[in-house]
Amino acid sequence: MRDVLEQAVALGKTHTHEGAVATYIPELGKVDGSQLGVSVFCRNGKRISVGDTKVRFSIQSISKIITLAVALEICGFDQVFKKVGMEPTGDPFNSLMKLENTDSSPYNPMINAGAIVVASCLASEISFDTMLDTIRALCMDPDINLDKKVYHSEMSHISRNRAIAYLLESKGYIEKNKDVENSLHFYVKMCSLSVTAESLAGLGLILANDGIHPDTGKRLLSSQAVKIVKTLMFTCGMYDGSGEFAVRVGIPSKSGVGGGILSVVDGEMGIGIFGPALDKKGNSVAGECVLEYMSHELHLHMFDPQRHTL
Repeated sequence: MRDVLEQAVALGKTHTHEGAVATYIPELGKVDGSQLGVSVFCRNGKRISVGDTKVRFSIQSISKIITLAVALEICGFDQVFKKVGMEPTGDPFNSLMKLENTDSSPYNPMINAGAIVVASCLASEISFDTMLDTIRALCMDPDINLDKKVYHSEMSHISRNRAIAYLLESKGYIEKNKDVENSLHFYVKMCSLSVTAESLAGLGLILANDGIHPDTGKRLLSSQAVKIVKTLMFTCGMYDGSGEFAVRVGIPSKSGVGGGILSVVDGEMGIGIFGPALDKKGNSVAGECVLEYMSHELHLHMFDPQRHTL
């Protein structure tokens, strides 16, 4: 497998120039866009990393799957999904269009509007420090911390998300007794966590293993929460490029504008990628290339007839 990963990274490197790092959060604009790394953590204990897999970067929207999973555990399915839908939008992740023009709730928890609603459910139920401990356990990485520079940079450029949050409150999706600003701070702190490609591979492995830590055997997430999260990753996880990604790659994945991609090969492995040069939809250009190559060479597509031959 190492040969395939090395070939995938070499191929991905030839595409980094096609993207650009995110600049709407100024701190993210300082990152070297030529970096690329991939880590694979397998259920059989094998762990392979190639490239820039120990570089810390901002988790951004990948945190949405963690927030959703914890909200499902604490608040329950009915409480979460009475306020947030489960459908792809076809719109950019920070769009207000459908939210403003219809009476429907946010379409899914993978877009900013949906994630802010989920954050509002959690913010009064659990402290950020407790969430941080949970994330460290789920990612098998005790060194994950809040990147305060990214946090303050994002909070100083939060006008669009603040508009989304107050529109949600006006429509009743954030309850009047919930503090909108507190919910926003909670949401941004989650997006500002500093992770590595290896952290994401660890999280992917736990999701691939039905929420059970592979080393300790301890259940960290319920089967139901894991199933829901993986399903929404497959249908909505790559922003408004999710459909094409599902066809080309066919692996439940979640991207973030920090350049990360988390992928879950169910029952087999977790994959973590860092490649901060993004396409116009906010997905890692080189990361998508790496995953498509791996999917083809290792038969990882969900509907590949040779899928379980590893």
